[in-house]
Amino acid sequence: MSESVVGTKQAKETENAEKYGMAVSKSASKKVKQIQFADEMQEFSKFPTKSGRRSLSRSISQSSTDSYSSAASYTDSSDDEQSPRQKQQVNSRGGSDFCVKNIQQAEFGRREIEIAEQDMTALVSLRKRAQGEKPLAGAKIAGCTHITAQIGVLIETLCALGAQCRWCACNIYSTQNGVAAALAEAGIAVFSWKGETEEDFWWCIDSCVSAEGWQPNMILDDGGDLTHWIYKKYPEIFKKMKGIVEESVTGVHRLYQLSKAGKLCVPAMNVNDSVTKQKFDNLYCCRESILDGLKRTTDVMFGGKQVVVCGYGEVGKGCCAALKALGAVVYITEIDPICALQACMDGFRVIKLNEVIRQVDIAVTCTGNKNVITRDHLDRMKNGCIVCNMGHSNTEIDVTSLRTADLTWERVRNQVDHIIWPDGKRILLLAEGRLLNLSCSTVPTFVLSITATTQALALIELYNAPEGRYSRDVYLLPKKMDEYVASLHLPSFDAHLTELTDDQAKYLGISKTGPFKPNYYR
Repeated sequence: MSESVVGTKQAKETENAEKYGMAVSKSASKKVKQIQFADEMQEFSKFPTKSGRRSLSRSISQSSTDSYSSAASYTDSSDDEQSPRQKQQVNSRGGSDFCVKNIQQAEFGRREIEIAEQDMTALVSLRKRAQGEKPLAGAKIAGCTHITAQIGVLIETLCALGAQCRWCACNIYSTQNGVAAALAEAGIAVFSWKGETEEDFWWCIDSCVSAEGWQPNMILDDGGDLTHWIYKKYPEIFKKMKGIVEESVTGVHRLYQLSKAGKLCVPAMNVNDSVTKQKFDNLYCCRESILDGLKRTTDVMFGGKQVVVCGYGEVGKGCCAALKALGAVVYITEIDPICALQACMDGFRVIKLNEVIRQVDIAVTCTGNKNVITRDHLDRMKNGCIVCNMGHSNTEIDVTSLRTADLTWERVRNQVDHIIWPDGKRILLLAEGRLLNLSCSTVPTFVLSITATTQALALIELYNAPEGRYSRDVYLLPKKMDEYVASLHLPSFDAHLTELTDDQAKYLGISKTGPFKPNYYR
């Protein structure tokens, strides 16, 4: 190679190096260019201080979340310290009846909603079939759910069917900020952002209800917080409601308590115990998202890990199946002998939490109860144990007991905290004990389509029911409706149902078109 060519090549290397902020030095002995980062010595020549370590971990966290997915990258609450409540934001229509992180993220959120629509064909099909009839015309729906791209499709479906909607989040960490901005840009009153404080959470709920000149007549709830707030603070509005639709075990439990006490003055639909919710959302959604949430937050390898899962309902079954499939050794705790027997026959060992608490690497709660993992349990866990919750409520892990002077909290990355004991032991607490999958990752769109379609039909049923069909009580979704939701999703798999002959239908004592299961079927 000629000297002129070598010189040209070296000059090009120098130009490229300087372009990317690198220093270039000559080596007289070898006449080649050596490239090194300009700040290399400055960055690593000294031992970082405690604050320096935390700053580094925050930067690593930010770059990591950017690479996880769009859901993680644009919902990081650390990008703007100013509370959305302190901002004056206006959408392109001049509207300001909303409170989101940043209305400028609307275009990004719109693309997320469009992606979700592609795998929610049944709900979109329902929208197209019914939007001409406007079965929800006149309905004023106050909603409190996770605000994700999939829920964005649901909200816009309800609006297309004639409803007016005001929405807030049921979890302070699960909102996708871009989606909330896209809904606000579309003219929907949304009050939610990722990383709300407890005060913000209740302010957002109140903002959904207390709008001037607008009074809700329907509730779509996930966890019962919105229902509880209206019942306590706005009793006159609560009495005039046409119906409540609730999708979580926690919220349903609250409704049954009100009904038992004779204080439920409005009909309510228990979506949580519908077949389409229990056997699909709770099971299949959690089977996939438990791994996603744990991987994104901790990068843990599951093979050989000892895991205790508290609760073997449908959520627990999904979690255990996924963990077992990747080689984890899974233990179950249960109070229900039926669920415990199912766990045993599925190949799991059913134990009391105290029996394995010192040896497990991961502890997962999914019971819907409170104080399942207490401070005593946390004190006895081994160093490095990962603790998380897959139930709706944040009461399953006694996080309050960890906020004491003897323990140190250290933020490792977004939604991951080290809780450090005086002897140096530390555990990893994910999402501060809140719902892991929607706080730290995303969930399968297709499964949420099943739940969202069920919710939409439940709202339509309650709103249009003739006087006297439903009294002041909690009802299960009719089996015919469950089967209709399932049938809407079968074309996605190119599935073809077998039809009964007249003789077969007569033999079974059912209609050829269903329902094929009795109302008590679960």
